[in-house]
Amino acid sequence: MLKVLLVDDEYFIVQGLLVLIDWKAEGYEVVATAANGQEALEYLRENPVDLVITDVSMPGLSGLELLETVHREKISEAGFVILSGYSDFSYAQQALRDGCMDYLLKPVEREELLRILRRFNRLSEHAKQEQQDHERFEEAYLARNVIALLVGKHDDFNLDYVKTHMQLSEGVRYLEIEFCGAQDVDAEEGELRMQQRKLYQNCRKLLREDSAHCVYDVSQDRVNYSVGLIYCDYMAARAGCTEQEYLQEFHRRLEVLMQQEIRMLVGKKVPDIHLVSTSYGTACMLRPLEAFHSRKPIHIYEDEMQVRQSGIVLCKESLDALFAAIEQNEHDAIHKSVDRLFQEMQQSGMESDSVNLNINYLLFRLVHLASELDSDADQEEILRFISSGAFEEGIRPGSRSHLSRFACAYADYLMQLRQNVSSGVLSEIEKDIRRNYAENLTLRDLGRKYYINSSYLGQIFRKKYGQSFKDYLTNFRINEAAKLLRTTDRRVGEIAEEVGYRDGDYFIRKFIELKGCTPSRYRKDI
Repeated sequence: MLKVLLVDDEYFIVQGLLVLIDWKAEGYEVVATAANGQEALEYLRENPVDLVITDVSMPGLSGLELLETVHREKISEAGFVILSGYSDFSYAQQALRDGCMDYLLKPVEREELLRILRRFNRLSEHAKQEQQDHERFEEAYLARNVIALLVGKHDDFNLDYVKTHMQLSEGVRYLEIEFCGAQDVDAEEGELRMQQRKLYQNCRKLLREDSAHCVYDVSQDRVNYSVGLIYCDYMAARAGCTEQEYLQEFHRRLEVLMQQEIRMLVGKKVPDIHLVSTSYGTACMLRPLEAFHSRKPIHIYEDEMQVRQSGIVLCKESLDALFAAIEQNEHDAIHKSVDRLFQEMQQSGMESDSVNLNINYLLFRLVHLASELDSDADQEEILRFISSGAFEEGIRPGSRSHLSRFACAYADYLMQLRQNVSSGVLSEIEKDIRRNYAENLTLRDLGRKYYINSSYLGQIFRKKYGQSFKDYLTNFRINEAAKLLRTTDRRVGEIAEEVGYRDGDYFIRKFIELKGCTPSRYRKDI
């Protein structure tokens, strides 16, 4: 509702304006009335108003003086409408020159008042839209400069812009905020983006004045629907708590808003924003650890990668042997190397932190190796997906059995990368879609069929076609439905089933999204 202030020294004119129209129905609320310009001025100093309708001639401060004072002192950005009699028309002309948007002749006609109110409403909506567009542009432009810093591809302009438009301090971390568990590779792009957008909006809501520190899509080409956050030490200091307490409370409140489990990957602390790319890289390194260690809501780089107790042992020879066996895809050697590694760790009497450090060392080496073979794929996500797939009931994460199963599966994946099987697989998948598009095709099933990791398959599919597998399949099905609508007189429900949709309402919704009209309208217009 737009807020209105009515100002006139004649009581009956104010009362007449109040009952002349249905203010609420027009999108307005009369929040106050004033008997003269001075009363109105005092009200405007303390209260927000969108529109002031004021008489010209009043004792004390006149309507023109009220308008001039408000604009000169920048008291309010409210629009002004002047009430004037025929004898005061010259005053109305002066008011228009001073920034008044319109005038009303007394006695006020209902239709004339409605014309002005509706015009002001349209102008307000337009101004509001322009303001929202400007804010979105500023938000996106700042995010673009922040991302340049995060990925290490920035110049002094990017750095200066971020420093100018974001409150900063010493002690900076990058946080990756995401939903717990691997994301469904068969979920539709739109659904995942909606979840990501909600996560982003709730993060900004919690950050309040620091909302600019939240970045919607840092991942860019990675198949990941997380949200980024630049944490600075002043945040915890201002809240009167420690960094750990701040992160824990932020995490708790975010889960309440999302009604879902959230995970935070907290990168290494760096002294200043210009080094934030280091923190970003270390946060990404934490992603695959969840499958090997007990699930935690917050993973902090220093806690995961540094063991504070004395007597730390890195079983480098055993780890090197296991790495070589994985690289050569020798399953027997992998099992033997895993046994040797665990025997050495047990004989050394390692505590859990030291065991974790040894496994982390292996994981990071594997990610680096795979990245050299295919730099475009999100290797951390693939590593996590493979490790999750290595579970069986009764197998503990990070156990000897789990590591053996994971290492063999990862060795197979590396072999696929070296043989560059993806191009041939995509050609076969295209044929599969043409032949079987009406069936329940999923990336998981296709991955099993062609012996390729389904998460990696989803990434290379998106890279080639510029869209997810699910969206590609939906487009193919709707295009086939459009062809049937053009060339047959079959009922819409029959065509929906023919192209793979058992839910007719869902089929119509997807058809409208892609074709801009209902199937029936599409058939009539051809």
